[in-house]
Amino acid sequence: MSLGGLGCQAESLPDLIERAKPSVLMVGTYSATDSPRFGFRGSGFIVGNGRQAVTNAHVLPGPEQFSTERKLVIQVRDAAGKWVMRQVSRTRVNAAMDLALLTFEGEPGPPLQLAELAAREGESIAIMGFPIAGALGFSTVTHAGIISALTPVFQPMPGPGALTGRAIRQAREEKFNLYQLDAVAYPGNSGGPVFSTTSGQVIGVINMVLARGSKESALSNPTGISYAIPSAHVVELMRTSD
Repeated sequence: MSLGGLGCQAESLPDLIERAKPSVLMVGTYSATDSPRFGFRGSGFIVGNGRQAVTNAHVLPGPEQFSTERKLVIQVRDAAGKWVMRQVSRTRVNAAMDLALLTFEGEPGPPLQLAELAAREGESIAIMGFPIAGALGFSTVTHAGIISALTPVFQPMPGPGALTGRAIRQAREEKFNLYQLDAVAYPGNSGGPVFSTTSGQVIGVINMVLARGSKESALSNPTGISYAIPSAHVVELMRTSD
């Protein structure tokens, strides 16, 4: 497995955006009988051999949403900057981390480089994706900020009846850190990359679902607070998929 890709040091934010935009993609479904035919579900980005993409597991449609006509697809930019559809041929999911690795057909795209080491609090970051589910048009949007905290989180229990001793011990063992970001993200950003503006590497994947059990989820309007899954978990998923 190759973790190589596009990333460089001493890069300005405008240069990073220009370089990374062709690697940031849309994830959705396609059916000739749907209106619109392409149903946008979230953001993602190209990794590995150029025919793999990372997104959130919750971005993928459930089994009940598939049919013989409706397919899971991505849309990537071609050399002219136009959106081109590619069918997804394989998916691998880590539900606990809310991550999905997609393999798609067609020509490879430019993969992004994944950081294997944890980022530090205070590090400058940029996030890219398609906020508000494309309501403002499918243009790649960038927001900048910092990593404001490392937030411990674990999957919430389905209900009080599930709070057994074994379940509590398992929850403690499965606890891991999310990056809390001082940067604005919207539902359409889910699955998009978080870049270190210092190294140009992807250090995380935007995620909102895993933070629902945290203190911040109790706020009625958590403006400016977003969360991301560290890229080390993406690296692990890619290694186990080989």
